[in-house]
Amino acid sequence: MSAHTSASNAYKQNSVTTASPGDLTLMLYNGCLKFLIKSKRAIEEKNFEEKNTNILKAQAIIAELMSTLNMDIEISKQMLPLYEYMNRRLVEANTKNDVGIVEEVEGLMTEFRDTWKEVLKITRQQQYSNARQV
Repeated sequence: MSAHTSASNAYKQNSVTTASPGDLTLMLYNGCLKFLIKSKRAIEEKNFEEKNTNILKAQAIIAELMSTLNMDIEISKQMLPLYEYMNRRLVEANTKNDVGIVEEVEGLMTEFRDTWKEVLKITRQQQYSNARQV
């Protein structure tokens, strides 16, 4: 392993271990999108093993997002069926080698990610304002 790769891996590990829960969720969304993009490319290249691997990774991230939902909060009750839908669609995309279905899930995941980014931004602005008032 090269020194650059080792340093890069150390940086990534440190990013995860020092990230806030909100930032970790954002990392999950971004990771899922990365694997969806890779799976689309693999379908187009007829590399079905790589397609399967990347769809399974995206599904694992969706499962993790589902497991972290707090079902005492109303929005979580609304998000769970959407995550379940995305997971079912990825099963279908995987069996049918369907780029269109992957793109559908990618669109939903992008909306979730972009909304989450806004939530983090607003929360940080509020925390900063509250900290200044103290």
